[in-house]
Amino acid sequence: MDSKKELRILLWIIAVFTAFFFMPLDSARFTTALDAALDLSKWYAREHVVMCLLPAFFIAGAIAVFVSRTSVLKYFGANAKRWLSYTVASISGGVLAVCSCTILPLFTSIYKRGAGLGPAVAFLYSGPSISILSLILTARILGIEMGAARIVGAVVFSVLIGLAMSLIFRKEEQAKKEQQMQIAPPPEERPLRQTSSLLFTLVLILVFANWAAPAVSDDGLWALIFNIKWLITGIFALVLCRALIRILKLRTLRVVLAAAATLGSAFLARTFVPEAQLAPLVPVIVAITALSLLLLFDKRDENREWILASWEFAKLILPLLAVGVATAGFLLGSGHGDTVLAGVIPDGWIERAVGGNSLRANFFASFTGAFMYFATLTEVPIVQGLLASGMGKGPALALLLAGPSLSLPSILVIRNVMGTKKTAVYVALVIALATLSGFVYGSL
Repeated sequence: MDSKKELRILLWIIAVFTAFFFMPLDSARFTTALDAALDLSKWYAREHVVMCLLPAFFIAGAIAVFVSRTSVLKYFGANAKRWLSYTVASISGGVLAVCSCTILPLFTSIYKRGAGLGPAVAFLYSGPSISILSLILTARILGIEMGAARIVGAVVFSVLIGLAMSLIFRKEEQAKKEQQMQIAPPPEERPLRQTSSLLFTLVLILVFANWAAPAVSDDGLWALIFNIKWLITGIFALVLCRALIRILKLRTLRVVLAAAATLGSAFLARTFVPEAQLAPLVPVIVAITALSLLLLFDKRDENREWILASWEFAKLILPLLAVGVATAGFLLGSGHGDTVLAGVIPDGWIERAVGGNSLRANFFASFTGAFMYFATLTEVPIVQGLLASGMGKGPALALLLAGPSLSLPSILVIRNVMGTKKTAVYVALVIALATLSGFVYGSL
C-alpha cells in the first residue's frame, strides 16, 4: 500500500468534510457568491461553449490531424528561426479574436505537435491579448493613448515572455532541439495550401460568428459587419462544405443534407426559440452535430481521426474550465448584462486597491486580472467602469495586459499541458511585465 497516496486521500476527505461542516450558509455574502458561481457558469455555457469552444476544438483537432509535424516544426519548432517562429506565433494568435480559454485547444495542439516552448507560449499569450478586435475597441472606448499602449505592450509581451520561457527552460528546449534534428520529415499527404484553406475557413467562421455588438453610437464598418455577421458566417460555411467535399472527399449528398439541416434549423429557431440571443445556438449545434457524424462515419481514417482528436481536446479542457469558471464566479462574482452578483471578495476592496499608480496598485491589478475571467472584448467595458470608479491609468493598462491572456480556468488547463513549474513561471512573467508596464505608463 502506498502510504503517501492514502495520506493524500485522507487529507482530501478531511478537507471536504471540514468545508461542508463549517459552510457559512447563514452568510448573505456566501450564498450570493454561490449564486454568482452558478450564474457565471450558466452564462459561460450559453455564450461561449457552443459559439467559441466547440469550433475551437474542431480547429485544434484539424491542426493535430491535417497539419503535418513537418510544418509545425518548420514554423514553431525548436530549430526554427526565432524571427520567423515568433512572428508567425504573434500574427496567427492575434487574428483569432479569442478569449484566454478558447485559445487553449489551439495552443495544446501545436505544443503537442512539437512546437518550441517559446513560440507556443507566444501564441498562447498573443491570441487573447493581440486580438485585432480588442485593440480597436480599446482605442475607440478608452482612447487612442490607451489603445496604442496596449498594442505596444501586448506585441512586446508575446515575444518577451516566449523568449524568457525558452531561456529559463533552455535545457529542456536544447534536448527537444536535438531530438527534432533526428526527425526525418515525412512526405506531405496533401498540399499545404489545401490544409491552410481548410483551417483558415474554420477560423473565419469562428471570428465572424462571435463578432461583438458595436457601441450604441457606432454606425460604421463594425456595426455593418455585426448586422450581416450571420450572412458572412453562412458564406464561409458554404466554403467549408466545398472544402469537405473537394479536400476531405466527403460524400456530396451527405454534406448537402447536413447543410440543409443546418439551414432549416436556423429558420425554425427564429420562429420557435423565445429568447433571441439563444436562437443562433440551434443551427450552430446542428452544424457541429452534423459535421461530427459526417466525420465519424466516413470511411477514411484521417477524417475519423479529426473528430476523435477534437474529442480528446474537449475531454482534456472542458472539465477544468468548468471548475475554473465556477471558482472564479464564487471568488470574484458575476457581472454581465444587467446581472451583477458579488463574490466572496468584495468589489470595494479591488476598487480601493487599484487607485493611483503605485507599484502595489499595478501589481494588484495584474494579479487580480490574471485570475479573473474575461470573455472576448469584455475587458474593455470592465476597465471603463473601474476607471470611472477611481482606477488609475497605470493599473488599467496592467489589467488589460494581464487579464485577457490569463484566467483561473485557463491556468488550470495550462498546468495540465505544460506542468506546474512552467505554468507558474508563465503566470509570474505575465504579472511582472504587466505590473512594470502599468507603472511606467502611469508615470508618464
